[in-house]
Amino acid sequence: MLASLKEMFTELFAPDEAAARADEPTLQLATAVMLVEVMRAEPSIGAAQRLAVIDSLRDTFTLSQAQIESLIAAAEKASLEATDLFGFTSYINDHFDMPAKLRMVEHMWRVAYADGHLGDQERHVMWRLSDLLHVPQGAYINAKMRAKATTGVK
Repeated sequence: MLASLKEMFTELFAPDEAAARADEPTLQLATAVMLVEVMRAEPSIGAAQRLAVIDSLRDTFTLSQAQIESLIAAAEKASLEATDLFGFTSYINDHFDMPAKLRMVEHMWRVAYADGHLGDQERHVMWRLSDLLHVPQGAYINAKMRAKATTGVK
């Protein structure tokens, strides 16, 4: 009897794997939009920033190169058409735990530092996105320091 009760509760309260897989493309797009927003903060987008976005998506999701390129194209379009970023950040807040969000913020910093310097607009976009993702200030700074050390920026 206890076994059947345990099984019933497991079935009732276990996350629906099919629903989780169905949400994956939306989460991928929301994540890619955040990275693209940082990339677009520069007046001209260079190959280094684009490569940093590709590397970040590859590190975060299991995607082929073609899927990554398609995702970036969709994210660039969504970023240009969006009137705000709340829809994307709220989706990420609902589906990523804090450690995943911190890894994402570190990836965003790597995109910002990819060209060897940090501009005022990049700094502002990073602050705004991190705030929308509810990342604490200390964690935001630590992610920035890790990304800066990883990219070799002085």
